[in-house]
Amino acid sequence: MGANISGKYNLGVLDLVPRLNGATAEQALQQSVTLAQHAEVWGYSRYWTSEHHDMDELASASPEVLLAHIGARTNTIQLGSGAVLLPHYSPLKVAESFRLLAALYPGRIELGLGRAPGGGPHATMALSGNYLQHVSKLPESLSALTELLEDRYTYEEHPVTARPIPELPLSLWMLGTNVKSAEFAARFGMGYVFGQFMSDADGTEAVRRYREGFIPSANRKEPEVMVAVSVLCAETKEEALSWSREMAERRRAVGKEISTQADNISTSSSNNNGTTDATENEVQRHYAGTPAQVWDQLQQVCQRLNTDRLLVVTTGPDYERRLASYKLLVNA
Repeated sequence: MGANISGKYNLGVLDLVPRLNGATAEQALQQSVTLAQHAEVWGYSRYWTSEHHDMDELASASPEVLLAHIGARTNTIQLGSGAVLLPHYSPLKVAESFRLLAALYPGRIELGLGRAPGGGPHATMALSGNYLQHVSKLPESLSALTELLEDRYTYEEHPVTARPIPELPLSLWMLGTNVKSAEFAARFGMGYVFGQFMSDADGTEAVRRYREGFIPSANRKEPEVMVAVSVLCAETKEEALSWSREMAERRRAVGKEISTQADNISTSSSNNNGTTDATENEVQRHYAGTPAQVWDQLQQVCQRLNTDRLLVVTTGPDYERRLASYKLLVNA
């Protein structure tokens, strides 16, 4: 990792597994392996992947399957889900799947959980039926999952164990964009990831609620915060902004939002460092510029949320420039 700015921070990758420029699913998945391998060499501490359903632009329906594949092709980088959408699933099945991963890759597995549906209404119904009913029961599901991961779960007063039981426990996190997810993370003693790149809020209230309400658990004794940010680095400011606009235009052309990567790019307003400004009541979701310019903004985010942990999302505009962006950021 670079010895200057980036060396002060704990950097991770959040990979949405995008199918860029007509790539097949097979090609997109191979690019994810390549990204994880390079990230490990460059000094990123973790590789997380997302869960989305029936989205043509993304090839990331099953984080646990992709993590098993990438784990076999890397050596030390932490592997996590960003996120498993718990309302769709049995807590026992989730616990078993990720404990199996933790046994395969000891000390490397991080289970990130989310509340979102992860797809359109028809895909959501096909996956698990009444999503709203399921999400209303999320507190019970989170309670069951934490009990399973602490080997104290019972069903009808009979002990049930999520096997295999790994020698080194996995790490548990909650991802979200609002106070509700922060309160769940605090209540169940999880780490909290604030999804800056998906949110209209700046995260201060959610993170404050999380830290103030945190209850220690067997999984974690102190609150830990990460922030997920959308980034595109290039050698020049002009290149980074141009590529970001290119990505935004491509999404608009297909009529779907696969990320919020460039929604706040402005052709007419930039700050003195060359990165874009948010309006007075608008939170900047995307940071584009040279590495120094981007880090100037990221340091402000970290200072605001009092964390040194960043989970970086870069979705394009093509695989070569995606890799280049991650390398520029970490070598700053």
